[in-house]
Amino acid sequence: MTPAAFLSRLQADKAYCNQIVHIEHLAPRAAQYGKLARPLNRALNDALHARGLTKFYTHQAQAINLAREGHDVIVATGTASGKTLCYNVPVLEAILTKAHARAIYLFPTKALAQDQLRSLDELTKQLEKYRILFGTYDGDTPRAVRTKLRKSAHIILTNPDMLSVGVLPNHNLWAEFFRNLRYVVIDEAHVYRGVFGSQVACVLRRLLRVCELYGNRPQFIFCSATIANPAEHVMRLSSRAAQVVSEDGAPRGAKEFALWNPPIVDQAKSTRRSAYSESAALFTHLVRQGMRNITFTRARKTAELILYYSREHLKKNAPEFVHRIRSYRAGYLAGERREIEAGLFNGDLLGVTATNALELGIDVGHLDATVLVGFPGTIASLWQQAGRAGRGTRDTLSILVGLDDPLNQFFMRHPEILFTKPVENALIHPDNPYILEKHLPCAAFESPITNNDEELFGPGFVEAMVKLERAGTLDYRNDRWYYTRLGYPAERVSLRSVSEQTVALVNERGGEVIEEIDAATAPQRVHDGAIYLHQGDSYLVTKLDLRAGMANLKPVDVDYYTEPRELSETRIQRAERQRAAGAAKAYFGDVRVTERVIGYRKKRQYSEQVLGKFELDYPPQSFFTKSVWWDIPPSVVLKLKDIGADLAGALHAAEHACIGLLPLFAMCDRWDIGGLSIVTHPDTYKPQIFVYDGFPGGIGIAEKGFEILESLWQATLDTMQQCPCESGCPSCIQSPKCGNNNEPLDKRGAVVLLKGLLRKT
Repeated sequence: MTPAAFLSRLQADKAYCNQIVHIEHLAPRAAQYGKLARPLNRALNDALHARGLTKFYTHQAQAINLAREGHDVIVATGTASGKTLCYNVPVLEAILTKAHARAIYLFPTKALAQDQLRSLDELTKQLEKYRILFGTYDGDTPRAVRTKLRKSAHIILTNPDMLSVGVLPNHNLWAEFFRNLRYVVIDEAHVYRGVFGSQVACVLRRLLRVCELYGNRPQFIFCSATIANPAEHVMRLSSRAAQVVSEDGAPRGAKEFALWNPPIVDQAKSTRRSAYSESAALFTHLVRQGMRNITFTRARKTAELILYYSREHLKKNAPEFVHRIRSYRAGYLAGERREIEAGLFNGDLLGVTATNALELGIDVGHLDATVLVGFPGTIASLWQQAGRAGRGTRDTLSILVGLDDPLNQFFMRHPEILFTKPVENALIHPDNPYILEKHLPCAAFESPITNNDEELFGPGFVEAMVKLERAGTLDYRNDRWYYTRLGYPAERVSLRSVSEQTVALVNERGGEVIEEIDAATAPQRVHDGAIYLHQGDSYLVTKLDLRAGMANLKPVDVDYYTEPRELSETRIQRAERQRAAGAAKAYFGDVRVTERVIGYRKKRQYSEQVLGKFELDYPPQSFFTKSVWWDIPPSVVLKLKDIGADLAGALHAAEHACIGLLPLFAMCDRWDIGGLSIVTHPDTYKPQIFVYDGFPGGIGIAEKGFEILESLWQATLDTMQQCPCESGCPSCIQSPKCGNNNEPLDKRGAVVLLKGLLRKT
């Protein structure tokens, strides 16, 4: 069935309620080809021809030419544009020219490394006589294979975690490899943002130090989805400048891109039907029409919830399809993930509900459609997920289902902005002192630190080194800093979270560990009484023991899910910058945030009716981070009093909406940031609003907010004024994160407040 025919069938269905608010027709694009500056190595050229690769797209030719000239390169083009050849060709040519040349490929996930291993294996079948050895080197690699790869491999395929904990601390065993390392390939570079990206940037700096130890300076080749700041991002990741290749020459089929807004079920409150049940309906429609698809969700729980809804529907209406759908997300065991990937590739599975774990370039064969359950946080991710359908020139369908929050409803009302908005900046903060305090001991263990390392590690270097020396972690002697502790520090550094601890989820009935999660998020996800979903099955958390690092769960069959409630407190430590912003004064600087999970709600599946509220008492967690905050001018406070508005409610509503819309301007989502509004702040005795980074030390989001504050206020005001609700709803000012049960909120007061800040009253 064609995409247009599928949409027509939906619109003709008796259950259709005008959910399609816009259809964007994306025209097909013909391939554009380029030429290499000089002929390829003959053996490599023959191997490429044997696979039908006789021409290069323009971006491939440009990237290969730059790499052959010795430049660092970043290729930032669309999904399925053939970026793999941009690094495989120069790497293989280097090895065929000089047999001792080596390369390391870094992928953000093991699955992607395995996928690219298969691709490399196919490409080198015609090169067997040259005995090019390569393989994946990660936690699943047997010890004997690791030894062989370390001693003899030309290409190592691994991930930043393994590089940090398994390779760099043991560099003396890899001496020959590092001495001859010609290329470092960083695939999916856009993924390296936020905390993960900031930590990977430190790992790459440690890699450069080790290479320098062996008298070597390798080239970098980065591949990325389209981002706004590829040159800046690479500089922050690697500390080195790179040539940018961003003109995409790959062909593309036509795409129908529909915006699907769930219908309003309560006019007064402007409440919409559940986006999750709507998405499950779309998912099952596609499956029953034989259209292979991935339905992307923002959260693990949502992926499982939509799978559950879909299975229940198919059991009643089309049981022959029940076994042809699965969910896919991080946390599953490796074998389970490989089975799902293979099922999609060979057609055994027709549909998968997934988090962004499947957004990356794992080859799952041809897909007919993608469903995006809510705006995925960034324009870059939007096109990355939509682009998973339609490799080559076949026509495809993508559907964005609007959630009931300010950002999603903004795009539902302004499709022209969604489809013309440029991609965002990727934000990382590699000189975050909290992150440096983790990685500088690792660097000192690998090779003593000198003052010359300040240039490599950036402005946070001195502050971090002072703390580490005072703590006795580093010892300064003979103009060098040495690591003083026992063991090696890298084994205690988790690159993907703030916390270094995990919590094991144990099934009480069998005693098996079904999953492990980050301890820092455990109170939100597996608190006592929480319903946790795994592969569509519901588990009730009977006890969370943070000290033991364990949560006990038992299988249950319930018709509700749970949602945590949190409270936060913010204290100002230091204002680094300040400026006039509209009628207010805005600040950017250091704050201490204290957060606590205080309870949870039970909500009915499908209808999302609140069934009950329950109290919890977990210890508060404090951290230091970066924040933007602003005063509310006395004239605006007086105006609010004149109209009888609730000052606390107006501040609270404006805070929620600003947090919800900040992802319009920064590469983040509302779960990466937090906020606080208060009538009288204890540090300033003024009414103020704070928006802060949700990670210790900050990752650049609040700083971006400080820079574009007036634009954020304007977008927030527009969203409130255009929302048809009377007193506030999830589409404008209500937040699912609110620990105060979204009370008090004053939409009318928030509109007046924002107009006052923007000098519009």
